[in-house]
Amino acid sequence: MDSFQFLSVEQAYQFWVSQSAILVDVRDPQSYRLGHATGAFHLTNDTLNQFLQDADFDVPVMVMCYHGHSSQGAAQYLVNMGFETVYSINGGFEAWLREFPQAITSLQ
Repeated sequence: MDSFQFLSVEQAYQFWVSQSAILVDVRDPQSYRLGHATGAFHLTNDTLNQFLQDADFDVPVMVMCYHGHSSQGAAQYLVNMGFETVYSINGGFEAWLREFPQAITSLQ
C-alpha cells in the first residue's frame, strides 16, 4: 500500500471491539492523559522507536488525533515506514468520545 485509508469512527470502533487492529493516539501528552480510547498506544516522538520495534507490520494500524486531520500525516508516515494497512480515523478522538464514551480511559 502506498497510502493510508480513511476510516469512520464507527468502523474504527468495530476494529477496536474485535481487536483486529492496533489503535494509536497521536495527541499531546496532556490530552492523552485526560482521556483516550481504551487500549490506545500513545504514539509520540519519544515512543515511536519502541512502537516500531514492537509492532507487527502486517496488523492494521488505526491513527487517532483530535479531529482527524493531524492523524493523516502520522498515518502516511507509518505507511512510509512499511506498515501494510494504515487508517486515519475521521473525526478523531472528539468523534470517538461523542459516539463511544464507554470506551474512554483517563489517566488522571
